[in-house]
Amino acid sequence: MLAALIERDVAAGRLQSARGTFDFQFFSRLFDAPSGYYQSTTVDTGFEQFTGLWGSTLFGGYRITTGGLLPDYEKNRTQGSGEPRIGFRLPLLRDGSIDRRRATLFKARLDKDLADPLIHRQQIDFIRAATAGYYGWLAAGERLRLSEALLRIARERMDALKTQSDSGLIPRIVLTDNRRLIVSRELAVVQARRRFEAAGLALSLFYRDGQENPTVATRDRLPPSLPAPVGPEASLLQQDLQRSLTVRPELKRLSLTQEKLEVDRRLARNQLLPNLDAGVSANRDYGDRRYKDQTETEVQVGVELRVPLQRREAKGRVAEVEAQLEQLTREQQFARDRIQTEVRDSFSAWSAAHEQTLQARLNVQLSVELQEAENERFMRGATDLLALQLREQAAFDAQVSAVDIDADCFRAQADYRAATVAEKLSISAPAKKP
Repeated sequence: MLAALIERDVAAGRLQSARGTFDFQFFSRLFDAPSGYYQSTTVDTGFEQFTGLWGSTLFGGYRITTGGLLPDYEKNRTQGSGEPRIGFRLPLLRDGSIDRRRATLFKARLDKDLADPLIHRQQIDFIRAATAGYYGWLAAGERLRLSEALLRIARERMDALKTQSDSGLIPRIVLTDNRRLIVSRELAVVQARRRFEAAGLALSLFYRDGQENPTVATRDRLPPSLPAPVGPEASLLQQDLQRSLTVRPELKRLSLTQEKLEVDRRLARNQLLPNLDAGVSANRDYGDRRYKDQTETEVQVGVELRVPLQRREAKGRVAEVEAQLEQLTREQQFARDRIQTEVRDSFSAWSAAHEQTLQARLNVQLSVELQEAENERFMRGATDLLALQLREQAAFDAQVSAVDIDADCFRAQADYRAATVAEKLSISAPAKKP
């Protein structure tokens, strides 16, 4: 979960890197001709700023040349105080509405937005896993209590059987059989304790202290009993189906991915256009007049046309992006179908699980009634220990099965809430909880 949250920082770093294309560029150059017929030193400094407005770039600088007089063909010659200049370049066709630098920035912004669906998906999976871990821990604790209760019954019966055996009312083998039963149930308690400890360790991945260290929930944290499961409301299924198609993070991720591909398509189509760039610049020399032909402000206006005749790179990129968009459309349709299937399937599983909890409770009630009746018969001597053991085991099995079914119902409920991205995704727990 915490690792997923860091994805926002990763995306923010990428966005900042993409904004680097708009950084102010400064340069400085030094040209020196210390020997030869024309000896001079030229210092040229300047800046360039990409504005992002229709791909335009603002530039300017200052140049000064010192030394002897230079010939007319020397472009770097200046008057005594140098020459400031400023200019503007504007792409009219290719790189006008969009270029690689702005496309990279647009996609970096979308990548930052893409971090949210990833985090949301992790949150959903985290809560669902934590819910399953919590109710698995509750079920393991309830199983341990039932195992200990069954062992306690056999131990409490031991004193009465020993008295009856010493009095000759029952054969010695009955006492031995009850001892065997105690050993068998002690083994079951050890197994149940191990399952409870394992469930506590699994829950500790989600249950942590203030320093984020895993905390193993102890037995005293168990509630008196399992909470009663609830069933789904059939009337809300259609509403939940519609909401899931608008809030599921998978669809949001695919939608943002589509926007990124649309940026790529705009760029690829723009690259099919020829380069038609317009520019204007102005410069003026100042200081002592060393050259008569450099006394006025010079303004230069120009247009440059470059046409890649085959344009195979741009055409191939357009075909590639359009195929990716078609592929993504198929993925979006399948994602919507899969989400609706998940919602319907989890609703069905939750409904079936809740129905089983009702039957399991009836099974427990009937099994306990039979156990109590068989125990009453045993106390009157109307039945033997084997029959009573079978009734006790049947009641225990029914109770353990009911616990497992309750846990399955809570897990099915968590799956449904995850599938529908329910507003309340928190763990539904009893009053006393970790």
